[in-house]
Amino acid sequence: MKVRSKFMVGSAIIVLTLISLAYVGFTQSKTYYHTISELSALHGTSLHQRMRVSGNVRSGTISHVPGAVEFVLTEQGKDLNVSYVGRDPLPDTFKDGAQALVEGKMRSDNRFEAQQVQAKCASKYEAAPGQTPESPQPGQTSNGAGAQSAGS
Repeated sequence: MKVRSKFMVGSAIIVLTLISLAYVGFTQSKTYYHTISELSALHGTSLHQRMRVSGNVRSGTISHVPGAVEFVLTEQGKDLNVSYVGRDPLPDTFKDGAQALVEGKMRSDNRFEAQQVQAKCASKYEAAPGQTPESPQPGQTSNGAGAQSAGS
């Protein structure tokens, strides 16, 4: 009986440890999406939790300082000062006027500290000025069908 009770206690400790690790991992990996306009309405712990915010990079605001890249995101007339402190290099598409999505936390000085930055790809697949959307895409004929091979 003594061996069986030791086994049950050991099993219970292992199961409780796994459950607590899963809970901590889940709560720390949650990321909420907010707009720049919504940030002013956040208070308390919700302001300092991990979140994602998107906007357009304001022209002329990207500056490289020791240990960070600072820039301003703007959306619907609201601005957000951002400090990128992540280890990964910034995307090639990250430049003035680009749409960006930052992930991180708000600091007490109302600056957003981003650990990740994603930039939207250039609009190379949109219709060029003067071109109509009905224009055939590469690999399509003028009637919208795919190109036929010579053997069919």
